[in-house]
Amino acid sequence: MDKVTQFNGNIVSIPVNDIDTDQIIPARFLKVTDKVGLGKVAFCDWRYLEDGETPNPDFVLNKPEYKGASVLIAGNNFGCGSSREHAPWALIGAGFQAIISTEFADIFTNNALKNGLLPIIVDEDTQQQLFSLAEEDPSTSVSVDVESQTLTLPDGRKVKFPLDGFSKHCLLNGVDQLGYLINLDDAVKGYETNNPQRVQTTA
Repeated sequence: MDKVTQFNGNIVSIPVNDIDTDQIIPARFLKVTDKVGLGKVAFCDWRYLEDGETPNPDFVLNKPEYKGASVLIAGNNFGCGSSREHAPWALIGAGFQAIISTEFADIFTNNALKNGLLPIIVDEDTQQQLFSLAEEDPSTSVSVDVESQTLTLPDGRKVKFPLDGFSKHCLLNGVDQLGYLINLDDAVKGYETNNPQRVQTTA
C-alpha cells in the first residue's frame, strides 16, 4: 500500500443517500480476486446504458469536465450493504483517493482504510457546501492532510475529520495490517530472546 500523507484533488459529487456496495460495484463483478480493471465498473449500473458498454452521458463521472477528479462527495450513509472489499478496490481503480460524506458504513470504512482509501466524515453544512462547489465549478479542489486530520476547503477553511490511531499509522507509513505485523518481527524475536519459555516440571 502506498503512503497516504497529503494530497490535493478535484472534487466530484454524487448527492445520493444510502449508496450501497452493490451500487458501487454490482455483485456480478465479484468473481475476480484481482483488483486490475475494477475501476472501469465502479458505479457500473449508473455509468453505462442498458447494454453495459455505452457510457451514460448524464452520469457525472462520464462528463469530461469532471475527468480526473480524485475526491468524491457523496450523500449520507455511504458504503452500506454487503461487506465486499471490491467496493474500495473499484473506487481506487476509478482514481479516487478520498470519499467525503456525513457518515459511512462501518465495514466499508474498515475495508477502505485497509486499502488506502480515505473516508472523510464532515458535518452536513460542509457536505452541502461541497455539493454546491462541485456543481458550480468542476475545477474545485480540496486539500487533505492525514497527519493533522484536516480537510482544507477552497475558501481556506479547515475541517477536522476523525481517524483512528492504527489506521492513521498505516496510512502514513504505507503499510496494511499484515505489513504492520511483519514490521514487528524484530521486536517479537527480541521479546522471545529476553523472555524464554518457562520449563514446566511435573511433581
